Amino acid sequence: MSVYGMSDRTVLKEIGRRLKNFRLNKNISQQDLAERAGLNRTTVGDIERGAPFSMLAFVQMLRALNILDGVGTFLPESGISPLQMAKMKGKMRRRASHRKQNSDQGAQEW
Repeated sequence: MSVYGMSDRTVLKEIGRRLKNFRLNKNISQQDLAERAGLNRTTVGDIERGAPFSMLAFVQMLRALNILDGVGTFLPESGISPLQMAKMKGKMRRRASHRKQNSDQGAQEW
């Protein structure tokens, strides 16, 4: 099943399951991981069970498991096409443009 077919809670449980598998494959206890990551052991257990967690705790766990480089895989750097760069005269975008409302539908659909 695609992650898009999963609820947000199910995605969190899947992330927790994968983190737990990484931890176990490295033969690290929850307590050891918590100490390496600077977290409480119960926080590690909660995350592994799919409880909501902070981005900071997630990064700390990835770093402690030595898999922080995986961020580049699931969140690749978005490149700007040469055509866009020329139109923008080398400037980086800082915000999204305002969407115009369609007179028939009220708001433009994505």
